[in-house]
Amino acid sequence: MKRNVLLITLDQFRGDCFSTTRDTGVHTPGLHELARHGVHFERHYSQASPCSPGRASLYTGMYQMNHRVVANGTPLDRSFDNLALAARRAGYSPALFGYTDQAVDPRDTVGAHDPRLQSYEGVLPGFDSVLDLTGHHAPWVEWLATQGVDVSVGLGMLLSTESERDEALSLSTFMTNQYFDWLNTQAQGWFCHLSYLRPHSPYSAAGSFSNMYDPNDMSLPIAPSDNRHPLHEFVLDFSVTRAPTDEQKMRDMKAQYLGMISEVDSQLVRVWQKLRERGEWDNTIIIVSSDHGEMMGDHGLKEKVGYWEQSYHIPCIVRDPHRTQAHGVTVDAFTENVDIFPTLCDLLDIPVPTQCDGHSLALFLQGEQPSKWRTAATWEFDWSSYLLDRKSQKWSPSLTECSLVTRRTESHALVQLADGTTLCFDLHADPTWRAQTDDSSVILDLSRQLHAWRMQKNRHHFTGFLVDKGGIGRWPEGVAWRESGQ
Repeated sequence: MKRNVLLITLDQFRGDCFSTTRDTGVHTPGLHELARHGVHFERHYSQASPCSPGRASLYTGMYQMNHRVVANGTPLDRSFDNLALAARRAGYSPALFGYTDQAVDPRDTVGAHDPRLQSYEGVLPGFDSVLDLTGHHAPWVEWLATQGVDVSVGLGMLLSTESERDEALSLSTFMTNQYFDWLNTQAQGWFCHLSYLRPHSPYSAAGSFSNMYDPNDMSLPIAPSDNRHPLHEFVLDFSVTRAPTDEQKMRDMKAQYLGMISEVDSQLVRVWQKLRERGEWDNTIIIVSSDHGEMMGDHGLKEKVGYWEQSYHIPCIVRDPHRTQAHGVTVDAFTENVDIFPTLCDLLDIPVPTQCDGHSLALFLQGEQPSKWRTAATWEFDWSSYLLDRKSQKWSPSLTECSLVTRRTESHALVQLADGTTLCFDLHADPTWRAQTDDSSVILDLSRQLHAWRMQKNRHHFTGFLVDKGGIGRWPEGVAWRESGQ
């Protein structure tokens, strides 16, 4: 029987808000149930932020330095493969509920007024958009109007006031209901991507979930260091990423954020129950992850920004009902979102594209330890779009200095910025990422590791192939005559 595939993303989900090895204080029965019947990857990381760059890595299996989606609005090169296209090659018709935030390649547009040029919230090639929650979230807003809600206030206010309405009217509930309606029309062998907005800001948990956590019980965030890099100063001055300085407002924001986590988790409980009712729980591959994390006041910041671990550490649980050896196991090796695409290819028994920078997690799912695995997690951040002259639309060469890469090992974190500056944190001495080390031997070793990573992970689509004697070596994908068997 052809297996179902369910890929779930929970937008802006901070990794330390879920754990199978310690009590986080966050109510997540849905995630915990999946972890008991799957494999939880405790130290899992996104490769970029914000949404579009992070999702580009998830969907293509590529690091940002290769896919080059550096901002919300950077086009995704049409030449890249992705997990939806791969699913089609495996015989699926991938359905999307929500959004993928992948801007169209302008070479595919038909004119200046092409509607796809109006927003970065494009649909990843290969998906059929069943529920379109891009832009103004029209399906949800229109449904709210039928429920007697005044929708004239606009989408932003509707999201900001979810705490004032019953959770039965929440965006997450609506999407789950729509998924169930679609699922009732499907036979076995479907592929679906549920892309939930929550716990993404605005910080307003739906209905009773807004009161689930007492603000007075919320711990206060990590304070900013006194010795701050200019990038840190920049984002502290940026209204979108500056966290509240008032203690009560900060506690309130955190309580709402945790409420949003619990509310979207309650949707997962519903989904697992629905799959069981349909007899599909044991025939459905389930992957849950996120596109990036959330600062939640740490270092004086909110949202997802900079080099800090809070913006990139995210949850990841994979359930393959045919690989039960490691169900209930927590893996503490460094894993990354670029591993999701090759893992899915392995589970569907299709070739892993050569573009993929990540590695399949299949051996972990079988209870085995790969003979060779990464010893660090790596992520990138580019803030050049924050400084782009949107009036003249001119690009300044100096903007190429507005990027960084972070390498996080067991003991240290090295941040290399494109302007030539370097930060290094001893995480054993100070796990809060505030105290820097100036140990030159440590910095040199980490710099060598990072340089080697870049050299090894440079895009390698045509490397390993020579145009000689009819073609020698590893053939690239996309050679039509060869793939058709001619």
